[in-house]
Amino acid sequence: MTPLNKHVSRVLPLPPNPTARCAPRTKIVNSLPLQHIDGHLFVELSGESWLLDTGAPTSFGTARDLCIAGEEFFVNRDYLGLTAATLSRFVGVPCVGLIGADILGRFDHILDVPGGTLTVSVAELNHDGHAVHLDDCMGIPIVAVRIGGRDWRMFFDTGAQFSYFQDDSLAEFPSAGQVSDFYPGVGLFRTQTHTVPVILGGVEFSLRCGTLPDLLAATLLMANTAGIVGNAILLHRTIAYFPRRRMMIL
Repeated sequence: MTPLNKHVSRVLPLPPNPTARCAPRTKIVNSLPLQHIDGHLFVELSGESWLLDTGAPTSFGTARDLCIAGEEFFVNRDYLGLTAATLSRFVGVPCVGLIGADILGRFDHILDVPGGTLTVSVAELNHDGHAVHLDDCMGIPIVAVRIGGRDWRMFFDTGAQFSYFQDDSLAEFPSAGQVSDFYPGVGLFRTQTHTVPVILGGVEFSLRCGTLPDLLAATLLMANTAGIVGNAILLHRTIAYFPRRRMMIL
């Protein structure tokens, strides 16, 4: 869910509160249940499901605050008019909100989708593998991928069930059929997809890529990017996401 928006509210840790659901710094590492359902990633907090979305600048949900790894955060009720109820209808899975880049960017993460676990830490974590440098725009991570012998900048968006490639060469790759997707402020849209070989950090992936509507495509140009890498790269491996160090490890 990567559309850029200039009106992004900041999420700040709440001050210590003895009546809060968690006291800050009581636990600097959380191991949380992580599920991939109907093309989307959900993390469980206090028995409730939240959509995990590096591509959304702002978190929101039915709860006014949430606790992760000993840090408590205030969250808005909606983002660009998108509420938890509407989000649940769009993704087809009941959830109480979305955790976006404003909160995710404050921690180290290890995403083990096959093992069903998200490790979140205030302290620095370690992970072996292929290191990928991260740039960012408004907190949303950007990676460099190689497609067709050329390097392209793309957003890394765990909230995207499909990837996107805004270049005429997309039509040259094998067709993978039409799909429906949605974005806040735009709603539902359909796109023709193609199977695209992508190299990220020396690791080869085969991604199902479509094209975005013109309004969303224009936001990519603002960040000098050519597309979106969706959560398909997470499905069969453990990936470390260290936004504070501008690094991802495959």
